Amino acid sequence: MPAVSTDRIEREIHLRAPRTKVWKALTELGQFQTWFGATLAGSFAAGKNAKGHVNAKGWEHVQIDIDVVKLDPEHYFAYRWRPFAVEADRDYSKEPKTLVEFRLDEVAGGTRVTVVESGFEKLFADRRDEAFRMHEGGWEGQLKNIGKYVEA
Repeated sequence: MPAVSTDRIEREIHLRAPRTKVWKALTELGQFQTWFGATLAGSFAAGKNAKGHVNAKGWEHVQIDIDVVKLDPEHYFAYRWRPFAVEADRDYSKEPKTLVEFRLDEVAGGTRVTVVESGFEKLFADRRDEAFRMHEGGWEGQLKNIGKYVEA
């Protein structure tokens, strides 16, 4: 039986949408905000930052701070952020960020999106397990969100 990783989450979805449309939904800030459920200011360009907050009712206090690492148009988008940083009175600035990577591949009838988030084992020990658990389910939900968005 293969070892279970607590450092890496990987999810995949097949979308009935062209890769160009999926790419724009992932990397154009306005579109990303719509399906992801966030309000962000900044830029999705390599070396740039976008900051803001979650829009979901009851979670508006959750801040998002995304550092864009790399964009390979219509193939790969990567950024770093602090996962499940939900305590309003906690300073997360000294904690390492995880790496989120999206890979897009053309498949019959659309696009396969693979998302990998890694680096959980470097998080502060007192919140590592909960951040991992919440993001395991969170990515499943977010992939459904982008699916609804691009397939509409």
